[in-house]
Amino acid sequence: MSSSARALSAPIARRGEGADPYAWLQERDAPEVMAYLEAENAFQEAQLAGQAGLRETLFEEIKGRILETDLSLPSPWGPYLYYTRTTAGDEYARHYRCPRPADDSNTVDESREELLLDPNALAAGGFLSLGAFNVSPDHQRLAYSLDTSGDEIYTLYVKELASGAISELPFDDCDGSMTWANDSQTLFFTELDDTHRPFRLHRHRLGSAEAEPVFEENDGRFFLHCYRSSSERQLVLSLNSKTTSEAWVLDADTPGGTFACLAPRVEGHEYDADHGKLDGEWRWFVRSNQDGINFALYHAPGDRVPTRDLWQVLVPHSDTVMIEGLTLNAGALTLSLREGGLPIIEVRPCGLPAYRVQLPDAAYSLYVQDSLEFTSTRIRLRYEALNRPAQVRQLDLATGEQVVLKQTPVLGEFDADAYVSQRLWAQASDGTRVPISLVQRRSDLGQPVPLYLYGYGAYGESLDPWFSHARLSLLDRGVAFAIAHVRGGGELGEAWYRAGKQEHKANTFSDFIACAEHLIASGITRASQLAISGGSAGGLLIGAVLNQRPELFKVAIAEVPFVDVLNTMLDPDLPLTVTEYDEWGNPQEPEVYQRIKAYAPYENLKAQAYPSLLVIAGYNDSRVQYWEAAKWVAKLRVTKTDGNPLLLKTELGAGHGGMSGRYQGLRDVALEYAFVLDELGVASV
Repeated sequence: MSSSARALSAPIARRGEGADPYAWLQERDAPEVMAYLEAENAFQEAQLAGQAGLRETLFEEIKGRILETDLSLPSPWGPYLYYTRTTAGDEYARHYRCPRPADDSNTVDESREELLLDPNALAAGGFLSLGAFNVSPDHQRLAYSLDTSGDEIYTLYVKELASGAISELPFDDCDGSMTWANDSQTLFFTELDDTHRPFRLHRHRLGSAEAEPVFEENDGRFFLHCYRSSSERQLVLSLNSKTTSEAWVLDADTPGGTFACLAPRVEGHEYDADHGKLDGEWRWFVRSNQDGINFALYHAPGDRVPTRDLWQVLVPHSDTVMIEGLTLNAGALTLSLREGGLPIIEVRPCGLPAYRVQLPDAAYSLYVQDSLEFTSTRIRLRYEALNRPAQVRQLDLATGEQVVLKQTPVLGEFDADAYVSQRLWAQASDGTRVPISLVQRRSDLGQPVPLYLYGYGAYGESLDPWFSHARLSLLDRGVAFAIAHVRGGGELGEAWYRAGKQEHKANTFSDFIACAEHLIASGITRASQLAISGGSAGGLLIGAVLNQRPELFKVAIAEVPFVDVLNTMLDPDLPLTVTEYDEWGNPQEPEVYQRIKAYAPYENLKAQAYPSLLVIAGYNDSRVQYWEAAKWVAKLRVTKTDGNPLLLKTELGAGHGGMSGRYQGLRDVALEYAFVLDELGVASV
């Protein structure tokens, strides 16, 4: 960083009255707030001006590895192949279809292809997020939704594919989901309440200016979601809190009917439902935790809604194997499992022995990417590892044969064997073994190297190892990359998640610290070479560990960080707060208040030295409000005792996911990587 940039003064936020001195930053659109955020952005740009050359080098380097003009693997449905195409210079992929070949291959006939949607034209250089993209069952219409600000409020559209005529549906405050009934005339969509919660399901018949409310959920903990079953014979309305579920179903051929409840909600009972076939018979399939926290699979015959007493065990509960999901085809049932910290795919073909999909790596990411049509005898799996680019593998359900249909290309010189992927285990303070996924250059083995450690640890979400074109710019400069699979995530099943939420949330932070200490003690890195990063709930993790052990880290990235957790959870009018009680607790209860206050990053800032820190926020973020990052940085400026860089970048035209275009996203990565490399002292261009 240049000396001239360091000489610039950081913005100083004025203090307000009351217990929270920076609460004034919550006055959205107030002139003084906008002026402060713009001043912080200008300061950040000035401070990082000396890295402009490195940023551009990184951007071109990353872009140079990506095949900018490419065709997705076509997905067959009915008489068509559906696919997307990216073109060099365009921010978004275009959506197409063409007639399905007579030989049932994946060969695209470009002379007969039809452009369905071009997000590049719709974005016009601004923010754009495509929500729903649903073709009607008769293939005559496209229902789609667009968010043009990043606030995750969508406008709904229907396009007549024969004529190209587009209708904007006259409904406001939509979450973006759109589900067709089998008549291809009736759409179901969901409305958001004042807290940004999907709470009301509507039924709309094309040609009408009205929509009929079908279902309203008044419990602020529950979200609505409507979807078509695998059989395409049923519509399912799913209501979920963090701990409890309820499903209602409707025959997709009679969309004007009334949804019937599958199983009334019981606190603590989580389940989800699908409809398909078993041994040639139509069945309901229900994944439920009624017999144990790792879920079991049940089935019930027919199309009629089966009451809970009719559910029969198909796959019993296991103390060591988590049933995460279910994929149904006419001739097979595919289970998505989790065992020993790894995702497992188990196939149960009709009339044949069950088997598990075999894979080459010790740590990896694996999931069913496309179940194709219900009648298909094949499905597609997505498989990748830290050192292996993503592959789409076709799996023959009956034989288990795998064929790699497509591998994400890496342009330039790339050799997967030049990088080593490992699974390590740290020991937490209570003796729990915590998994770490690590990748580094083979030539760097056996010596301490700079290391970038990533963490999340919330909501039961699993951070399975994934490949990144951008990450090669770190690895090729001798920076190792690791993921700390801390409690609060779902990597080791439901018990792992529960051990890092509510009253056990402190385990998430101590696990991350234990992983960092293990990487240092093992000689893989040093504290002076350790960068850490996390976003959203992972930003809470970063904020908490910086307060607890700042000397353990050299530099940190916090993206859209949930750092003002106590004040946010005390405000039930904010988006997500009420439903989040099941994750963090309700601080209106004195015991919970004290528990959250003990780890909340904003409340626990101390007069101590902190690592260099880059904080990213989205002004239109409806999940983690922009002011959480702004207040945290403002308070940290007057609290910390060091002279290390503290920078805040607020994306004024984006939301929780950052900028929407693919090149914009690469520039954001280049900025963060340049900051990390510079602070670690490995910023060679």
